[in-house]
Amino acid sequence: MGLNDPVHPEPDLVQLLTPEGERVDHPDYAFAVPDGTDEAEVIRGFYRDMLLTRRIDTESTALQRHGELGLWAQLLGQEAAQIGSGRAFAPQDFVFPTYREHGVAWCRGLDPLQVLTLWRGSEHGGWDPAEYNFANYTVVIGAQTLHATGYAMGVQRDGLVGTGDPERDTAVGVYFGDGASSQGDVSEAMVFAASYNAPVVFLCQNNQWAISAGSERQSRIPLYQRASGFGFPGVRVDGNDVLAVNAVTRAALQRARDGEGPMLIEAFTYRMGAHTTTDDPTRYRTSDDVEHWKLKDPIARVRVYLSRNGLAAPEWFADVDEEADELGHRLREGCKALPDPDPVGMFDHVYAEQTPELARQRADFVAYRDSFAEVVA
Repeated sequence: MGLNDPVHPEPDLVQLLTPEGERVDHPDYAFAVPDGTDEAEVIRGFYRDMLLTRRIDTESTALQRHGELGLWAQLLGQEAAQIGSGRAFAPQDFVFPTYREHGVAWCRGLDPLQVLTLWRGSEHGGWDPAEYNFANYTVVIGAQTLHATGYAMGVQRDGLVGTGDPERDTAVGVYFGDGASSQGDVSEAMVFAASYNAPVVFLCQNNQWAISAGSERQSRIPLYQRASGFGFPGVRVDGNDVLAVNAVTRAALQRARDGEGPMLIEAFTYRMGAHTTTDDPTRYRTSDDVEHWKLKDPIARVRVYLSRNGLAAPEWFADVDEEADELGHRLREGCKALPDPDPVGMFDHVYAEQTPELARQRADFVAYRDSFAEVVA
């Protein structure tokens, strides 16, 4: 092996459903559903979640193009990575997203219209994190990994780990991309998580592009292998396989709840859209690459599996398509009807208790704003 060769060859993925829609086995991970739950119904639910999430994404992209949103971060192609992992969390678990986890937000019960308030600027935060156990989006790259590790250490000190009570034991999940893995914050979070055996699962969606920089320029080894350097396990899963992502995430979260510490999951996927609506991916990647990954579409492979095995009739797929159309219509009309925020509100929720300096800034701003009203009058 030469000095410029990768330290490790490309590893095999954990995969339970092939791009052709065929179930396969893995020696370490298996897709399982809770007792008393129908497996086919769960998989149909995954399909519905992914299809509706894709509709949220396409509608929101269109709304941004029509000037109704200031910006939108697309998730096209990453539906399985988000729905598979998002459906693995227990109600008491807490999730820290980046700014692209619209599918995970859907799984945590957020109305997608609430997500749009953030991108339209109708709210200063977007939602109450405590209501959904889902933190606000983080635009600062990688910062949320520190928040998650600190929160997990708090959960640990509250005695919510390793009690054996499935309704009490708590895990923390944090999402980030392959680009964020180059940030110091992520390394610092992993150091603390390992040192304190914090119950946190690091969920890296490797969509292979940090805006225009390919992942191969950021890391000499597969990203999941970095975990061993920090002293905890890592695994790479087919990020376009919703069954495999769900199985691996469930195992990692249960491990964290049991008090066995952190774990890194690298969901290897592909961002079929742009980084955000300000980006033009045709300037740095080929159409052949995109066409290749379309053949691994996460939604298409589940549809093939359900259809081939007689687990969903054509009428059922038509009903889901109709539900997606209704959702799209509600998002379009709801977004346009969102009220403009009171600009003074940005001073009201910075701290639980207002500081004298912030109160002075608020008063100055109100006086400045009101001076325009006097001119108009």
